[in-house]
Amino acid sequence: MPDTNAPSRQELLGRATDLVPLLQKNAPWIEENRRLPDDVVGALTDAGLLKMRVPRHYGGYESPMRTVADVVSELARGDGSTGWTAAVWAISSWMAGMFPDAVQDEVFGGEADVRISGILSPTAVGVPTEGGIVLNGKWAFNTGSRQSAWNTNAAVRAHPDGSFEPIMVLIPLSELAVVDDWHTAGMRGSGSVSTVAQDLFVPDARILSMPPVLAGVHQLGRNAASPVYQAPFMPTACTTVASVALGLARAGREAFFERLPGRKISYTAYENQAEAPITHLTTADAVTRIDEAEFHVMRAAGMLDDKAAAGEQWTLEERAKARLDLGAATQRSKEAVDLLNSASGGSSVYSTVPIQRIQRDVQTLTLHAIMHPATNLELYGRVLCGLEPNTHYI
Repeated sequence: MPDTNAPSRQELLGRATDLVPLLQKNAPWIEENRRLPDDVVGALTDAGLLKMRVPRHYGGYESPMRTVADVVSELARGDGSTGWTAAVWAISSWMAGMFPDAVQDEVFGGEADVRISGILSPTAVGVPTEGGIVLNGKWAFNTGSRQSAWNTNAAVRAHPDGSFEPIMVLIPLSELAVVDDWHTAGMRGSGSVSTVAQDLFVPDARILSMPPVLAGVHQLGRNAASPVYQAPFMPTACTTVASVALGLARAGREAFFERLPGRKISYTAYENQAEAPITHLTTADAVTRIDEAEFHVMRAAGMLDDKAAAGEQWTLEERAKARLDLGAATQRSKEAVDLLNSASGGSSVYSTVPIQRIQRDVQTLTLHAIMHPATNLELYGRVLCGLEPNTHYI
């Protein structure tokens, strides 16, 4: 029988904290090789951190969102790419729990540590055929796919009347071609390569209509009673990835203060940077912004946990606020890292100095379509002004 005694929030956070030195040590290798090394994946597995969003009846933990946010942000403090990949695996494992019970049996197969990656952009088309669809298309930004066994992908299903229905499909990675095109300025270690489906048959059982998934009214089978699965998709996904930005901001703070002792400000009389008023102003400003990022992440996480426990439905404004929290956390995290990076001096441009990598990673996150701060602010403002949201992803 699966062990359903899930570790506590503090225990899982402690396990993540224990991994931070390993992640920091491996960060340059991870960036250079554009993937997570086997020992890091093994450490995540051995610590049980890949089980957080797996259904309990498969030995998973069904961890509350506050726990997931804590763990993901701590992993990102060690290495941004590792935090991001763990976040995607967590979201995608949770998504797999929305498929029919028989499909979940096939995916997890008694192994709660199975790695599942996922894409939300519907860049493939499925043509109906007997028993399913024939799928063709390409998905870019497919994080961790080369180290995953399954992929939850977005697509559209063509109908005879010429319309297209957004769908989610669950596909074994072995059935997809991989295009090694992930050569980027930031988040390089996430291995977010492209994958391709060519005349791929996907059975009906591994297809979900996307609107009910986004609306949180999907059929759940054995997972129907779980509080974790009472939460809507977008607030869940948004809070998970916002935690990565928070972790990077914390990493920037740590990296800056580790180099501060004994540093001078060149071409000035300051032999100790720590004594300069500009340093006091900069660091206080940066840490305040990190605190603000934490507020937004944990507000969203708390709302997810509390509303699920109470069985409460989400209003449109609450859904939009989750997107706002994502955008605000990402923006504040970037601002904090930018401040600390700018105060780090010319020597910080060397690849051996972590702050430059942290800055590129958080900058990359702000460009993500879901995480882009201004886009999330606009969405929330539209809803506040009584307009319909201009997106289905809410």
